[in-house]
Amino acid sequence: MKIESQIMNAAIEAVKALYGQEVPEKMVQLQKTRSEFEGNLTLVVFPFLKISKKNPEQTAQEIGQYLVDHCEAIASFNVVKGFLNLVIAPAAWLNLLADIDADPHFGEKTATEASPLVMIEYSSPNTNKPLHLGHVRNNLLGWSLAQIMQANGNRVVKTNIVNDRGIHICKSMLAWLKWGNGETPESSGKKGDHLIGDYYVAFDKHYREEIKELVAQGMDEETAKQEAPLIKEAHEMLVKWENNDPEVRALWEKMNAWVYAGFDETYRKMGVSFDKIYYESQTYLKGKAKVEEGLAKGLFERHADNSVWADLTNEGLDQKLLLRSDGTSVYMTQDIGTAEMRFHDYPIDKMIYVVGNEQNYHFQVLSILLDRLGFKWGKELVHFSYGMVELPNGKMKSREGTVVDADDLMELMVEDAYKTSMELGKFDDMTEEERREVARIVGMGALKYFILKVDARKNMLFNPEESIDFNGNTGPFIQYTYARIRSILRKSQNTQNTPVPQITLNSKEIELIQKMSEYGAAVEQAGKDYSPSGIANYCYELTKVFNQFYHDYSILNESDEAKRQTRIVIARNVAKVLKNGMALLGIEVPERM
Repeated sequence: MKIESQIMNAAIEAVKALYGQEVPEKMVQLQKTRSEFEGNLTLVVFPFLKISKKNPEQTAQEIGQYLVDHCEAIASFNVVKGFLNLVIAPAAWLNLLADIDADPHFGEKTATEASPLVMIEYSSPNTNKPLHLGHVRNNLLGWSLAQIMQANGNRVVKTNIVNDRGIHICKSMLAWLKWGNGETPESSGKKGDHLIGDYYVAFDKHYREEIKELVAQGMDEETAKQEAPLIKEAHEMLVKWENNDPEVRALWEKMNAWVYAGFDETYRKMGVSFDKIYYESQTYLKGKAKVEEGLAKGLFERHADNSVWADLTNEGLDQKLLLRSDGTSVYMTQDIGTAEMRFHDYPIDKMIYVVGNEQNYHFQVLSILLDRLGFKWGKELVHFSYGMVELPNGKMKSREGTVVDADDLMELMVEDAYKTSMELGKFDDMTEEERREVARIVGMGALKYFILKVDARKNMLFNPEESIDFNGNTGPFIQYTYARIRSILRKSQNTQNTPVPQITLNSKEIELIQKMSEYGAAVEQAGKDYSPSGIANYCYELTKVFNQFYHDYSILNESDEAKRQTRIVIARNVAKVLKNGMALLGIEVPERM
């Protein structure tokens, strides 16, 4: 049993034995003892004063004495005002180390068939452009959240909704027809998503020129935007698509196939995947049908112009358009259709949408509408809302071609990792193939860690140069520490199944065991808060504590064999916990660096 659990149970027994009253677990507040006081864990006694009818010091003194007498895990105690500082018995730390060592996934829970089913939607790309830096943050958050929810004992389904229809898709198609000369990914040597993105930018360039020309002829800008020949053609193409025009549909399928092949390559490099992909072209009609069904039940209302609306004024919101007067759907309708399909495919208990904070209102409304339509998880749907990513030189715009492309960014990170590692002499005894693989792991680790260590709700500034640093709160710092431990273990020639000798631990060894024991609590908290940054910060803290220990004490050169063996067990488990923790962030760790 964990030390915290033993103490909590003993504290509950103490209050009952001393003061004759049962107390719930939530009243027992345990925290790490502050560094200026003696002790490992501190019990807050203020919640028990009404029961004890004594002052804080006396209450703490009585409970402390009871714990020393009745709980094997407690060696001694001291009282500071209303805080009971507990010193853990040496044998308890060694038992805890043995428990950590015996469990390959210490601190993580395993799902069963009865576990809740959590669906997590992330990525949601448009098929008119490649994935960019904003998508990188989205995908990394979504993937990490899925791993964290799984480590908390949930069954998880990772899902993606691809925006593959609409006017923006027609813009790329029309531009390719006009200026493409039959260009393909093969003929151009470009990834399909990049090729289509180029035509989306080309459309915008020509469209702007047409608007400029019309304005020069005396038309006002708003009218010019609607009357420009290109936008009219794009709208005509959309109508043809909606009416299943065979030529438009064939072109759409061909160009989308190019994009999907490009996306797949990017996802593979990024290390993310999905269990199920939905397509807006398949869900929007379902959404329309669901809205019509809600209309028939009196949940929505039709206005005089034939449009359909949801009245949300009772919820303190406004009216929300669900179907336009011409019967076409809006994003909300499509999301309702996608929810209908997902609910049909999976018995979902919780639905988490990983979408930027500019969509906060959208998901507030969607939650109410899904609840009205009878989806059991509608009211509790989670919008995992995250902030924007900016670069040192400002914001990104797809239409103008100023976005930071995900593929280019990943390539840059890997190249930077290669150059930095070469300069620092970390590749000296490796083959070129090994160097390239380690550079990939370090470059991607730097990118992922830099993005995930920031509280997701905040806007962030991504600086590639800062992320590849082998010191400080970075991915490479943690990866390098892991590789260093693996090197120590290889040299010790005793990487597995070393039993824990019965020795007296020093304070740094105890600190390391205590920090490792907190991994389960960090995983649980990250699951409750939907917070990958909590895991990143835990990994960094554990790495720092290990490096302080390694600076002060030798492992391989320790002359006392029992101490040496104990330190090998500690090091082995620090490596294990770091590897498992970084895996929750989607980050690999290299065996050597």
